[in-house]
Amino acid sequence: MIVVSSFEQSENLELAIINLQQNGINKQRILAVPFDKRREERKLFDSIHRSDGVSLFDIAAALGTAFSVLGASYGFILKWGPIIWGLIGFAVGAILGFIIDYFYTKMKTKDRNKVPTPFTEVVLIVECSESDSRMVSEILWTNLALGVSIVGKSSLSQPTNSQTQM
Repeated sequence: MIVVSSFEQSENLELAIINLQQNGINKQRILAVPFDKRREERKLFDSIHRSDGVSLFDIAAALGTAFSVLGASYGFILKWGPIIWGLIGFAVGAILGFIIDYFYTKMKTKDRNKVPTPFTEVVLIVECSESDSRMVSEILWTNLALGVSIVGKSSLSQPTNSQTQM
């Protein structure tokens, strides 16, 4: 049997490995795989190949529309006319909306990067006999595993016919 579990990088992971070894699981049957963490900051602008669902043009479009309507309305009174003042209003509103959205999104992503969220940092894979799988699972749960799954028969130690013919 193969028991797969996920852990945060902590003392509990080390204690789980030690408890498994003390209960008869060979060190060669335990595999701990750590994940690399993202080192680059999130990008504010989307590309055609990547999008995070945050748009910087929503408020810009809304304010651009509102300011262009106001500019066109007051343009009947002002010297250059409604079309020019509508375009000026649109440009001012769009720029103002983009600046507001840019700084709001920048602060929101900065706050999101500050808050540590619990996530899987290490996956622990244990190969054991079917009779030991319940004991291994209990050891992992008592050492605060984030999740544990027991996968059927072990195929790691005995290659199948298709693997030996390659």
